[in-house]
Amino acid sequence: MLLDFSRMDWRLRLGLVTVALLTSVYLLGPIVFIVALSFGTSQWLVFPPPGWTTQWYTQLLAEPGWIEATWNSLKIALLVSALSVLIGFFASMALVRGRFAGKAVLRAFFLTPMVMPVVVLAVALYAVFLRLGLTGTLAGFVVGHLVIALPFSIIAISNSLESFDFALEDAARICGASDWVVRWRVTLPSIRLGLGAAALFSFLISWDDVVLAIFMATPGSETLPVRIWSALRQELSPVIAAASTLLIAVTVLCMAVSAWLGGRTAKQPH
Repeated sequence: MLLDFSRMDWRLRLGLVTVALLTSVYLLGPIVFIVALSFGTSQWLVFPPPGWTTQWYTQLLAEPGWIEATWNSLKIALLVSALSVLIGFFASMALVRGRFAGKAVLRAFFLTPMVMPVVVLAVALYAVFLRLGLTGTLAGFVVGHLVIALPFSIIAISNSLESFDFALEDAARICGASDWVVRWRVTLPSIRLGLGAAALFSFLISWDDVVLAIFMATPGSETLPVRIWSALRQELSPVIAAASTLLIAVTVLCMAVSAWLGGRTAKQPH
């Protein structure tokens, strides 16, 4: 049962608003600080900044190492997002529509990377990839990030499939549609929110990952979070804050686009 906020006592409303504001400050405060530091004139990470400048962004864009790391992160995240949705869709179809022994065990197996410490997965993948020669390669990064992204994709798509009325597929087949047409014209449009959520979470998981990427990276191939981590170990330069702000900006942009698309979808007539 939902509570009507407008009918609450003013003291209760004030308390809820205060708690919400304090929680927002607690969660978003560090992000605001790092963004402010990226525009500070001090060559050290000093807050509050003594002045304002964009020189650290100019320096960031002038260094090939930062550009290459950003491009690597973007390529890997896009590939992981696409493959995670594709594999997650077929895995979810098997879990939702399949009738076979051990389906519950298989579902739990797919979700294991969510509860297992990432560093344990990273060590295991590093040992395997080192033998296969995949460390520092695009394929190694993509496969490694798929391991931690697929569970989120399977959850999002499975939830959409479980609420989907499969009688619509039968109706489409009666009208003469083939199985591929049914999947493309009926099933996929009906679960587009789940597919979008799977793509978004998979992208962000890959884009923000640092633990697994540290094990996969080599001196000539690293992602943006790994580059930030390496720079932190050498010097506390505001360029790091600028790179971190770029990382945050892409994440916020993805969330904003997702919210906008979700709002448009909700307004469309069914």
